[in-house]
Amino acid sequence: MSFSLPDFRRKWSCRGYMSAGAAMVTVALGLSLVLPGRAEARKFAAPLDIFGLGTPRPRAAVHSAKTPPKNPANNPAKIPLPKPRPEGAPKASDEAALETEGKPGKPDGTKPAEAAPPPEKQLSACRLALTEEIAVAPSIPDIRGPGACGGEDLVRLEAIVLPDKRKVAVKPAAILRCTMASAIAEWIRKDMVPLAASLGSTISDLDNFDSFECRGRNRVVGAMLSEHGKANALDVRAIKLANGQSIGLTDRSMPRDVRERVLHSVCGRFSTVLGPGSDWYHEDHIHLDLAQRRNDYRICQWNVWDPLPQVAPLLPAERPEEAPPREVAAKPEARPEAKPEAKDGADDEAEKSPAPADKSAGDGNKAPPHKPATKKRR
Repeated sequence: MSFSLPDFRRKWSCRGYMSAGAAMVTVALGLSLVLPGRAEARKFAAPLDIFGLGTPRPRAAVHSAKTPPKNPANNPAKIPLPKPRPEGAPKASDEAALETEGKPGKPDGTKPAEAAPPPEKQLSACRLALTEEIAVAPSIPDIRGPGACGGEDLVRLEAIVLPDKRKVAVKPAAILRCTMASAIAEWIRKDMVPLAASLGSTISDLDNFDSFECRGRNRVVGAMLSEHGKANALDVRAIKLANGQSIGLTDRSMPRDVRERVLHSVCGRFSTVLGPGSDWYHEDHIHLDLAQRRNDYRICQWNVWDPLPQVAPLLPAERPEEAPPREVAAKPEARPEAKPEAKDGADDEAEKSPAPADKSAGDGNKAPPHKPATKKRR
């Protein structure tokens, strides 16, 4: 096969563009301009990737420890140090505060919401009304117990302040809701103080039998939650007076009218009143609460029993002094001693002796006395 340049030109004509020699020269010049710059900036993934189509891999610049970098700006030994801070310059904390005040969106200079303390809980209307002039009842944190036990707006009722500034101690201190503590204070101040004055004394203590306790009604397992578990109830046994007397609310030795006055006062103020006669759980104290019911329904179950009689009716009456002495029963006679054994003939006569007596009795004559017969020993 022969090959010649005229035949090549005739078969592969490049008249429209350029000759084959010119094209090869153009490609060679392009490669000479592109390859040196590319080789310094990147490392190709493949040795034949001359057109830069592969993924480039960055090359970390490695400087010798002995030779410093050529750029003097990167040399730390030649960077000038800042001047010392003047003595009269403000502190860094003051500058930070000034920068915070000058930031946009904070015209008043307040701290961001994340750094601000949590807002204080607003006091309820009851807490504002229950002042130190009415009761000593500091607020306590809310209680969150199991089964909806506890409540909010709780206080520890320690004492009730009377209008004359004297204090009625609650023993022991009761944990109650603010509304219940306020109702107890009003009951003592307005109802019980006049009652104690009618008895010639003043109130000194309030006997607290039970207040907050997370339990069911009457301490029955599985029963509905009691108002005591909601800190909405108080059990009272007695009200003690300054002269040492005690008004026992369930004491039958107290006058009936005193206990009835207490009954009318509590039933007018509380939604639930349970005492003697309601059930055997409340025979020795009075239960008071402010339970909310439909249509404002109230429960008042407290039987004021009559005082006990001074002398038991089953005992006999005492014997009058002028009564004659009682007859004493005669002592039984001693049994006669056994006589010695008699002969058989004497015994037969003794057995036959009553016969003539009977005959004489029929005649109307008196029977002669005779000795009683003795038993024979066998």
